Order: sequence, then C-alpha cells, then structure tokens
Amino acid sequence: MTQTSENVTWLTQEAYNQLKAELEYLSGPARTEIAAKIAAAREEGDLRENGGYHAAKEEQGKQELRVRQLTQLLETARVGEAPADDGVVEPGMVVTIAFDGDEDDTVTFLLASREYASTDIETYSPQSPLGTGVNGKKIGEDAQYELPNGKLASVKILAAKPYQA
Repeated sequence: MTQTSENVTWLTQEAYNQLKAELEYLSGPARTEIAAKIAAAREEGDLRENGGYHAAKEEQGKQELRVRQLTQLLETARVGEAPADDGVVEPGMVVTIAFDGDEDDTVTFLLASREYASTDIETYSPQSPLGTGVNGKKIGEDAQYELPNGKLASVKILAAKPYQA
C-alpha cells in the first residue's frame, strides 16, 4: 500500500503497476480522446457559447493535473512488500475501530495514501489525525487522536488485515 514519508511514497508492486497503467492511459489514449472532443466542439462554431467545448477543455485540465500528480508520485515511489498480517496497524491495512469503547459503533477503513484510495472502502491517510493515532497499535489496544476542536477522541482497534484488492 502507500505511506508518504518526507518525499517518498511507499507502494506495493500491485499499487505501483495500477498507478503506472493509469498514467499510461491518461498520457496516451485519453489525451487523444479529449483532443478529438475539443476538435469536434470547435467545429460547432462560436466558442464563447459552446458548452461542449468548455466542458471538454475543463476535462482536459483535470486530466493533465492528474497526469502531473501521477508523474510526481511515481518518480518518488519506492516499491515494497505488502504489510505483514500480524495485527499491527500500518499503512496498507484495513482497520476496524470502535469509538470510545462502544463496540457497536464501528468504522472500517483502509489506512493508505489518498493516491491509493478505493471506491470500495473509505481511505484515511496515515498523516491524518486518526491515521497517526492508530498507526503502530495492535488489535485490542486503545488509541487517541485529536479532533478538529482540539479535544481527544479514543478508539479501540478491533481488526487490522492487509488490504486485498
């Protein structure tokens, strides 16, 4: 999974390959597709009132931003192994916590960089307050983290398993 430490982002080989494939698609076929959309919209006439043209240009801008983000991420990436299934919370783990000792009020999330965020499961950064609080804790241990209002919240680690895509 991923963990950003200074300017290095740690990735599993699987995560690296997935992000590299996304970059290759956005840099190649996706650029060709958006260029064709822009050209087709230009042919419709007056660009000041051409919604299709402006939408395509906005899409192109977002796509180019993502290309720059991925390029920078992959340039600083270091490929490593997936975390061990040892019950210790670390980046790349799917973590289940209970708030304030209420084991019925649970949340399950992936502790990973937002670059590896998945639509299947909520992702929290290891640098977030919750991520910092739970990182390094073991199943059964309590962790504290600071809320935006400055108060401390407590959670109990119920489960920690390596993420499986």
